[in-house]
Amino acid sequence: MLPPVNVKLFFLILFLAFTIQSQGQTCNGSLGDPVINQDFGSGTNPGPPLANGITNMTYVTNCPNDGQYTIANSMAGTDNCHSDTWHNVPSDHTGTTNGYMMIVNASQQPSIFFTQTATGLCPNTTYEFSAYVLNLIIPNATTAGFSQPNITFTIQTTAGQTLGTPFSTGIIAPTATAQWIKEGTYFTTPANVSDIVVVMTNNAPGGNGNDFVLDDITFRACGPIINVGFGSTAGQPAEHLCQGSNAAYTVNANVQAGTGTTPVYQWQANTNGAGWVDIPGDAAASASIPFTNAVSGVYQYRVGIGNGSNISSVQCRVYSPPLTVYVNPVPIVPAISPQSLCVGAPLSLIASGGVSYTWTGPNIAPTSQNPLIINSVTLADAGTYTVQAMSDSGCTASVQVAVTVTQPIVPVVSNSVSVCAGTPVQLSASGGQSYKWTPSSGLDNDAIPNPVATPLQTTTYNVTISSGTCSDNTKSVIVTVNQVPVANAGSDKILFEGQSATLNGTVKGDNIVSYSWTPATFLDNPASLTPIATPTDDITYTLTAVSKTCGTSTSSVFVRVYKKITIPNTFSPNNDGVNDTWNIDALVTYPDCSVLIFNRWGQPVYKGTGYAKPWDGTHNNSPLPQGTYYYVIDLKNNTPKLSGWVFIVR
Repeated sequence: MLPPVNVKLFFLILFLAFTIQSQGQTCNGSLGDPVINQDFGSGTNPGPPLANGITNMTYVTNCPNDGQYTIANSMAGTDNCHSDTWHNVPSDHTGTTNGYMMIVNASQQPSIFFTQTATGLCPNTTYEFSAYVLNLIIPNATTAGFSQPNITFTIQTTAGQTLGTPFSTGIIAPTATAQWIKEGTYFTTPANVSDIVVVMTNNAPGGNGNDFVLDDITFRACGPIINVGFGSTAGQPAEHLCQGSNAAYTVNANVQAGTGTTPVYQWQANTNGAGWVDIPGDAAASASIPFTNAVSGVYQYRVGIGNGSNISSVQCRVYSPPLTVYVNPVPIVPAISPQSLCVGAPLSLIASGGVSYTWTGPNIAPTSQNPLIINSVTLADAGTYTVQAMSDSGCTASVQVAVTVTQPIVPVVSNSVSVCAGTPVQLSASGGQSYKWTPSSGLDNDAIPNPVATPLQTTTYNVTISSGTCSDNTKSVIVTVNQVPVANAGSDKILFEGQSATLNGTVKGDNIVSYSWTPATFLDNPASLTPIATPTDDITYTLTAVSKTCGTSTSSVFVRVYKKITIPNTFSPNNDGVNDTWNIDALVTYPDCSVLIFNRWGQPVYKGTGYAKPWDGTHNNSPLPQGTYYYVIDLKNNTPKLSGWVFIVR
């Protein structure tokens, strides 16, 4: 162990060399496992509130307003609240399935909104305090007076004394798309401090903006960069081994310190993701990793460094990137059924379970072909075949298969035939004891000599005729299918009065002799597949297609005609009986429409569903001042929203 003075000097120099660049930057070296790891968990919406003492904000289970927060796995979990000003954030920072995040609607006044305590820290050790922050405000929703997130990260003793210099993020500007930003600071623990409190303070007021999301709040040790590798620190980060093999690896590490002193090491192992554990006795810059009759799995190794005896505390270490030994399983090659063939028949032997194969056998040279195919076997091709399968990691396994070859049979099948789709036809074959027709689609039975075929399209049926050992698959019957007509009138249309639309009809099938639309009313050409329709009211058009051989088909399309609306841009609510309301022609015919009106600061002054009573220029029963106001009208009919301005004249 190093003398106490040298060890402290070593980690102080490490801190200066690898982490201090400017106050407020996050750690640029190696990190330890989190002492605080607030990722808010995961699950269905809404998530549970934070434990007592962590935040002084009010927890809600739906859309948070000023001074409130909620826990959710997406903005959808808050019923898409404030969708006119907030980003739609689909998942937490890491993209964890159903991972929660903290959605904050800032308090009216700047205040502390997050605290959490870390205990059992080591003296003279550098720690990073960081969090991922996402500004919820959409840039085009930002108007004069909007405030943006501005957060101070502070580290205190449990008695409230500030340690180091607090770091302020400054204004976190809005972004065109939802973007997570890592913010944070770091500090070195004094000799007499083992417990600390991390604090996040909101420096900006709420009420008009300053809304954000937090995730992955961590507090963990920060130290120098650690280089590791197999054989040397410049070696590979991964090694591969086959299941059942023996091997011994050396893992090496060094610290980019430049001080001439030696840090205290502790190697750890993590087998198949079960978690990191110390390897007893491996407390040097290198360690030996033996494998005997290796069991398949993923074996990871990393080294931690610490300040002298602090190496015994996992809260005071930083860790290297992991080194990995992949013990790869040998391929599992399924058994291949014995083959019995006639002379002249094709032989196909297919192996699986690997990525490459080597076949050997009678009358062939070793080959990597898979499947192994002999187009026309002879009696000399009979015998035992062996295939060696290799996995993508180079591990191998073998299986064998027996092949017998005998004389062929003489097959007979029925003639090819033409039918309409849906019309059954009898097929027949002879010359053997068993039969197999392919494809089986459209057949009532694919294992008899005389199946009934009812295919939907032209199909070539091949039959394998077998007689004990021998089989023949050279015969086929073609069933030519004339397709029945299929008319498709296309998708329904939505128009405003006075507009026109092209009907997108299509016709499929064989021997089509005609097609037409009914009724012909308001169509420019009812004999065209794509006529232009200009109806004045709702109407249904039917497309009829006629096949010379296979009947007719019809399909309908509904054209919905909405009445045209006209939106005035001025009215004078002065009770003179003339133009006193914002009267929008025909809007009353859209009973589900929504109407939103805002002042020039983006504040809503009117909100209504339907428009049975025109707006009279008031807000909360009080007349609004003369000026320009802005509206958004959603007709709720899958058409684009209408927006613009209206001027109130007083």
